[in-house]
Amino acid sequence: MRFFLLLALALAAFSARAQETITVLERRELPIERITTSSHRLVLTLAYLEGSGWAPEAIHAALRQTAGILGQCGMMLEKAELVRVSAPERFRDFHTPSSRELVRALALAKPAVYFVAGTRQRPAFDAEAIGRANSRTRPELADTVWVTRGTRDLGLALAHELVHVLMDSGEHSEDAGNLMREETAAENTLLSHAQCARLRETATANGLLQPRR
Repeated sequence: MRFFLLLALALAAFSARAQETITVLERRELPIERITTSSHRLVLTLAYLEGSGWAPEAIHAALRQTAGILGQCGMMLEKAELVRVSAPERFRDFHTPSSRELVRALALAKPAVYFVAGTRQRPAFDAEAIGRANSRTRPELADTVWVTRGTRDLGLALAHELVHVLMDSGEHSEDAGNLMREETAAENTLLSHAQCARLRETATANGLLQPRR
């Protein structure tokens, strides 16, 4: 009797896991404006989960603004791949255990941005950047950005979080108008020469940026 009970429990667990399939439904390259005077090129992956409330048009519009902001550092967004993902509901919010599982299953090229419904992390942030310095206990999440539906100033926030990842730093700036001020705002779009130099150097060393030949 004990054997059949254990077998039934194992089959139930297997069945539940089988229903939690993570599937890439579509991949497509987003059209972007290329900057011919750039010194470095960036290839970016953007993934959104069905049922999370994200529309491709909103992501594309934000990306165009982000690309323009990063261009001041001599970076050209060379390619942006948009990936539509089907996954069980528990993956639609950012939460370290389930998000690690999601990233492992998808194995998308990095740096990667995940557009999710919300967050179950505490403290809760609208958007969160995970570089190498703050991913030692969750290595799968290194070089990723997580953006929730509650994020304001989406293009600015995306640029802000990507700079954190590319610089591998959580530092903020107190300079007026600087993109890396702690709170994003429409007037905060600037990056200093020192920030740009550090961004290019660190991201190139980590394989996230490629110098243009």
